[in-house]
Amino acid sequence: MLILMESISVTLLVGAGLVVLSILASAYATRLGAPVLLIFLILGMLAGQDGPGGIVFNDFHLTYMVGSVALALILFDGGLRTTRTVFRLALWPGLSLATVGVLVTAVIVAFVAYEFLDFGTVEGLLLGAILASTDAAAVFLLLSRGNRALNLRVQATLEAESGMNDPMAVFLTISCVEWLLHAGEAGPLMVALSLVLQMAGGAAFGLLGGWGLRWLIDRIELAVGLYPILVAAGALVLFAAANAIGASGFLAVYLAGIVMGSKPFRAQQMVIRFHDGLVWLAQVVMFLLLGLLVTPTEFFPLTIPALAIALVLMFVARPLAVLASLLPFKFDRPSLAFISWVGLRGAVPIFLGCLPVLAGLPNGRTYFDVAFVMVLLSLVVQGWTAPALAKALGLEVPAEPEPEASRLFELPDAADRDILGWRIPEDSNALDYSPSTLPLPPRTGSLGVVREGRILPPTEPGKLEADDYVILLVPPEQRHEVDRLFAAGSREGDQIEGLGEFMFDPAAPFELIAKEYGLPLPADAKSLTVGDWLARRIGRLPVVGDRVKLAPVELTVRATEGDRITLVGLELEEARARLPLLRWLERMRRKMGGASRA
Repeated sequence: MLILMESISVTLLVGAGLVVLSILASAYATRLGAPVLLIFLILGMLAGQDGPGGIVFNDFHLTYMVGSVALALILFDGGLRTTRTVFRLALWPGLSLATVGVLVTAVIVAFVAYEFLDFGTVEGLLLGAILASTDAAAVFLLLSRGNRALNLRVQATLEAESGMNDPMAVFLTISCVEWLLHAGEAGPLMVALSLVLQMAGGAAFGLLGGWGLRWLIDRIELAVGLYPILVAAGALVLFAAANAIGASGFLAVYLAGIVMGSKPFRAQQMVIRFHDGLVWLAQVVMFLLLGLLVTPTEFFPLTIPALAIALVLMFVARPLAVLASLLPFKFDRPSLAFISWVGLRGAVPIFLGCLPVLAGLPNGRTYFDVAFVMVLLSLVVQGWTAPALAKALGLEVPAEPEPEASRLFELPDAADRDILGWRIPEDSNALDYSPSTLPLPPRTGSLGVVREGRILPPTEPGKLEADDYVILLVPPEQRHEVDRLFAAGSREGDQIEGLGEFMFDPAAPFELIAKEYGLPLPADAKSLTVGDWLARRIGRLPVVGDRVKLAPVELTVRATEGDRITLVGLELEEARARLPLLRWLERMRRKMGGASRA
């Protein structure tokens, strides 16, 4: 018994120590601009049998089980954070990337695997299915820094793709494994029927389960700390139940998260914060296990074929898959270029690479090793260059304010309000107001201000000061607007190249703006405001960074509220040319033009 206890203690010490070390190392990785998930993976490799740690770990069953649970929690959290705006923007582009994009990727990789690994057709498709899934979470960890963010349309598309393509990649991987095990007994029609049944079943479980979970939470009285645990456990119940009847559990939890997050529910902020920590833990543990599982000395013979497959995937398969999937949706060239490059691979390909090993397929370990090389190269090359590319393509926009509010008191549902507190940062726009003159949205009321331990009434005449805490009664749907009021950096505004040097109200008549700036007046702009004309020309839900050419200038969307444009920018074409990549392309164009004339 004593020996068993010592063994458990040592295992716990090593496991918890690796998690602590990973978290501390991630802080330094962020400063260097390195992908955080790459650090977790490398630390797992260093702790493994080929590294200084020397830990021998080859339990594929345990890794697959932990990976399944971790991926289910990650997908549920992704759905929970998917807003209605993101859903409206990215449903069809994301679905196209998750279906057409995955199939195109799998087919191209199959051809390369045939050439470099001597794989058959189904074996090549299996490798393509394993490598087809993307991990947008790693991209957003890099791009959401400081006061800069990614164009919402592009970000929403990458988010939707990463949530939807995991179930598709899992299905294709399992189908190919079963085909190889049973010599294609099922036939293509049965495989297609199985896909339809799995996706339909997963969708039904997710939609009904998400609604049922939200209904339960809003009607059961529990200790506040139990709600997050109930939500996490409920998501795993949905995942397991869907899998048990042959439906897609991953699709079920993703859709359940979307349904739950579509409306406010009890203890919502506590649930989201709990899941934020839970998902981080899931990612750390999953990447550490995958790093421990790999043996670098074993995949040295596969280095050349694996690198060839990785390069074709990044420079050929991904761009072709993006073009085939997104051409019908009118994405501009910079957006298509960025989405093509940032098909970042994460833990899912390595996780799926465990399946051929568990199934006992010939060359089963080859799938796992190639997937590992692909993920490592993707995190290093694509992950490290993503922020610079976003800036070069002019896809950076001002970041949405990080909410600093915390729930102070749980009110009855009938109140339709939350009592929330905000700390006032030093550069907040709120410092220009007194508590009684704050421009609060309708139905939002001030309860008081806490300053250096003293409670001031909402009628306090003096202006707010940095580090004051403002206590408000806020409807859930207006919280985001209040976040903007108290956000850090809101005084100076975010000056990002590419959004226009001049700004004006979208409610201004187009004819007036055209006259003031000497712009041509389009025939369809008469009697319209600038905002209405711009929205009509965009032809879909506007987001910050959208632009419409109006020679010799561009009109840009600088700010939105829901589906309304709230600020318009006017940018000279010369200013647009100052973007680094566009400036380089223009120089190249002029050089080539001069050479051809000579």
